This record gives sequence, structure tokens and C-alpha cells, in this order.
Amino acid sequence: MAIFVSFITILLSTSILLSYSDALSVNYYHQTCPEAESLIEKVVKKGIINDKTVPAALLRMHFHDCFIRGCDASVLLNSNGKNKAEKDGPPNVSLHAFYVIDNAKKEVEKKCPGVVSCSDILALAARDVVALSGGPTWEVPKGRKDGSISKANDSLQLPFPTFNISQLQKSFSQRGLSINDLVALSGGHTLGFSHCSSFANRIHNFNKKTDIDPSLHPSFAGSLRQVCPLHNKVKNAGANLDSTPTLFDNLYFKLLLQGKSIFSSDQALLSSSKTKALVQKYAASQEKFFEAFVKSMIKMSSISGGGSEIRLDCRVVNH
Repeated sequence: MAIFVSFITILLSTSILLSYSDALSVNYYHQTCPEAESLIEKVVKKGIINDKTVPAALLRMHFHDCFIRGCDASVLLNSNGKNKAEKDGPPNVSLHAFYVIDNAKKEVEKKCPGVVSCSDILALAARDVVALSGGPTWEVPKGRKDGSISKANDSLQLPFPTFNISQLQKSFSQRGLSINDLVALSGGHTLGFSHCSSFANRIHNFNKKTDIDPSLHPSFAGSLRQVCPLHNKVKNAGANLDSTPTLFDNLYFKLLLQGKSIFSSDQALLSSSKTKALVQKYAASQEKFFEAFVKSMIKMSSISGGGSEIRLDCRVVNH
């Protein structure tokens, strides 16, 4: 059963100093679309039953949305003749399950036409997939507006899986997120799968001295090399981000301390004393990880998007 963390207690314990969060409210649709959250959850639940990769996909989609132009559903927009959109940028080509957001939007539109934004639907769906995968639940502040700009090149501003700790800190601080947020949100890697290309740098030609990243556990590195040989030709080859890829838990942090993380950016969390202490804290206590994850998710999903409309179709701007 999901653990519930109240938005009010989080506001009392942490000041969320983001320009846009003032406009958000957990009761935003209380009068205009009271059934919105239950309708969205129902669609998300159905999506998970049909495809167990949906939780990781929607959580990642929300991160990628908020990190570019704020949480404005710009990641949902399709490319058109004149413009290549974010979703077709290099880091986003493996995003999937957009249809779940489309289906949720259709259901909500039937009940409350033109009321609920696509950016709010994505933020709610991200919360739902965490809760439905055994993680915590929380009240999502709502009232985001959808943006009209989406450019593929902007996706190159996302943090890369090859980033070191200073690059990660810079990427997060540019978005008003702290070191604490960096470690807690990295715990989202408890869900999902990665293609070989995102961690090949750790298992082949690591540097001039060694082929394999020495921080990797030798037998774990060996298993990764088996799945992802140097000249890998299997398109969908890769590895789960932890050994319970459909369960939201703190195993990611435990495995990280054992040299069994997938990305360089995961391993980077052990390269500074402050981030390493947080990794150890969350590896020791799932409850503390869940509490920190909720705080950081609310903070991240409140980054100003500067959008101005309620899209009627999440894939195209209103005309």
C-alpha cells in the first residue's frame, strides 16, 4: 500500500521558492473537475496492466518535461513540418507510453472539456505510477498551463547518464533544485531499463588504462558486457536499472553501494561526501527515501513552465 505524505506538512518543512508554485494548489480542480484525479488514475492503472514498462516511462517523461522549459507539457508536442519537437531530440527518442496521457486526456475532456491541462495530467500520472508500483503517494499541486514551444535541440540540456557530480549539481541548481533533490530524484532509477548505449562508456574502453570502470562490481560488469558486447547489434539490448525494475523501492541505493549501478551519473553520487551520505541514508531506510522523494518531486514538478493554455489535444497547440 502506498505511503501518503501530506503536501501541507511538506510546505511547513521546506520552503518551495519557485516562482510558479505560488499559483499551484492541491484543490485547483476541486470545483471545476472534481473527478479528474480518479479518471487519470484509472487510465494509468489500465496502462500498467497492459504494459509493465509504463511506470518508468511516465516518470521519466515527467522529469524530461520539467527539466526543459519547466513543467509545461512541451515534451508531449509532436514535431510538424516547420519544427522538430523535444520528443524527437536525441535523449528523448526512447520515451514512450504517450498514449496513456492521450487516453487520460480523452477521459477528462469527456467530463470537463477544456479544464485540465496536459501538464497537470502528466504530473498526476507520474505520482500515480510511483504509488501503483509500491512507492509513496502525495497530493499534487495543480494549475499548470501548457506551453506552445517545443524544440528538439533543447532536449540536449537534459542531464546525461555520463555526467559527473559537478555537472549533475550544475544541471539541478540551474532549475532551483538542491543536492538533496539530486540524490532523492536519482532514486527514480529504481524503475525501468536502459539501452546499452547509455552505459557502454563504463564497460568498453573506459579509459586508456582499463576497459571497464573499476567502480563496477566485476561480476556485474561481466554480466553487462555479455548483454552489451562492444559491437552490439541488438537494437533493444540493455539492462534493468535495478533488480526489481517494476517495484518502487530503495534497492537502487543498496545496489549503488555494491558497485551495481548502471550509469556513470549514478556512480557519481558516491564521489562527494554529502551525496554519498544521502545514498547511505536512503539505502538504510526506505521510509526516509520515500519522504525525501516526495518533497523533491513536488519541488521539481512545480518548476515554472510559463505556459498559457489548456491544450485540447496534448500533442498539438490550440489553434
